Amino acid sequence: MSSPTLLVLAAGLGSRYGAGIKQMDPVGPDGEFVLDYSVYDAWKAGFGKVVFIIREDLEDDLKAHFQDRLVGKVDVEYVVQDMKVLPGGVQCPGRRVKPWGTGHAIWSARNAINEPFAAINADDYYGSTSYELMAQFLSSPQCDPASYGMVGFELNKTLSANGTVSRGICEKTREGILASVIERKGIESIDGEIRCLTEDGHGFIPLTGRETASMNFWGFHPTIFRRLDRLFAEFWQRGCKDLKAEYYIPTVVDTLIQREEITVKVLETTDRWFGMTYAEDRAIVKERLKDLTALGMYPHRLWNNEN
Repeated sequence: MSSPTLLVLAAGLGSRYGAGIKQMDPVGPDGEFVLDYSVYDAWKAGFGKVVFIIREDLEDDLKAHFQDRLVGKVDVEYVVQDMKVLPGGVQCPGRRVKPWGTGHAIWSARNAINEPFAAINADDYYGSTSYELMAQFLSSPQCDPASYGMVGFELNKTLSANGTVSRGICEKTREGILASVIERKGIESIDGEIRCLTEDGHGFIPLTGRETASMNFWGFHPTIFRRLDRLFAEFWQRGCKDLKAEYYIPTVVDTLIQREEITVKVLETTDRWFGMTYAEDRAIVKERLKDLTALGMYPHRLWNNEN
């Protein structure tokens, strides 16, 4: 069996982050991006290839950053998420500016991946254990055309101190199979109490913080591409007039689960997530990476040739 591939979703606009490109913000001790740590952890866990889904304006800078760092470690491919190229030959509205979302981003990699793969956000730190769990799953018979995986985090380990977040709140069976994933918005901790917005946005729902949260760390068999192609037609019919509607991968996965087309194994991790949702998160991310380096989790120069 071939080594699994890491698919990095790096084309998002990051509107809440403010000025700058959060995917390429130097936050490590030697100027590394958060993305460097994701690729490093994946490489150490046994992933053999990295595919970056990017905007065209990021391509040259990302290639310049990773070209020498990844030579001899993993194969690399860059794929531009072209918002005008849609599943099923659907024509993109001329006024559309916003990318089509994570479902479309993953579909964009359909010609670059033929093996089991993991999909992650470029600006999220997931922890080395998460990659080890996913690599084991993708390299095992558990991953097949109808069986996918998802790394699950404890909700209270995924919050931002600088604003509200959206998370996929998961229900799972006793056997650890994902039963549903519902996108909840406006999640925040107020005086130790965690809550999220109701669906209409006018009220709040209390949460315990112990819920399993999806952070968009998915493990897929290549069969996901044809399913994404098919379900985009339904998404298009529902929201084609909304120029900001997004084709979210958690919604796709939940639809496939409810239709009993797939099962999804929840891979529980003890790692603590952190990421670059807001510009104010930058200082926290820098400090955590500095601490992890001091603890010996990472070398000071992540990609030195002795690794």
